[in-house]
Amino acid sequence: ANVVAFTTTRTGGVSQAPFNKFNLGLHVGDNEVAVQRNRAHLKIHFSLPNEPIWLAQTHSTIVLNPKSQPAGTQPADGIVTATAGLVCAVMTADCMPLFLCNRVGTKVGVVHAGWRGLAAGIIEQAVAVLDEPAGQIMAWAGPTISAAHFEIGDEVRAQLGGSQQAYSPSQSRDRCYVDLYRLAGERLNAIGVGCYGHSKHCTYGDAALFYSHRRQQPTGRMVSLIYRS
Repeated sequence: ANVVAFTTTRTGGVSQAPFNKFNLGLHVGDNEVAVQRNRAHLKIHFSLPNEPIWLAQTHSTIVLNPKSQPAGTQPADGIVTATAGLVCAVMTADCMPLFLCNRVGTKVGVVHAGWRGLAAGIIEQAVAVLDEPAGQIMAWAGPTISAAHFEIGDEVRAQLGGSQQAYSPSQSRDRCYVDLYRLAGERLNAIGVGCYGHSKHCTYGDAALFYSHRRQQPTGRMVSLIYRS
């Protein structure tokens, strides 16, 4: 009850096409003034206790664990904290935002988990940094590109691994569709995290609500936030 977690949509901001309207990413080519206005609105509208901790995301396996508000933008693709009021944040536009917390609500975190991050072990790294018994961890995957639209080559499948059930055939030779929601659940289950759920949304399929890097370039970014009181 003391944990707040949500993913924004593209509605309600001031950015112009093709970033319309609530783009929160400064790195995608949008007007900086518009993005900063959107970020200010985010903080005020949702009564955030602090400025979100913005990350320079590079599909790495770096997970921060700050105890106080850091200065500037940090290079990482995940962030966890036990400090009340610190707002953990990742930006996505098809990749998976994976929320984490312990059952008593004293530790929270969020991970930017696209296929590269999944393959490299960003989920396992984030769970390790959270430093809680696996049975005490709760996980939730926010809006992500769905298996109906995420087509990959066999070389990417070889890096991702996972069960046969996570993949479905494509009409293109040496290609298939992958279910990132399922792969995340399998990876969590393999390290003992059984409490896992995920969104039913597809970022690619719902252009009214979500940005999608695969559907349109350039495009904006949603942000997934989590913090504890």
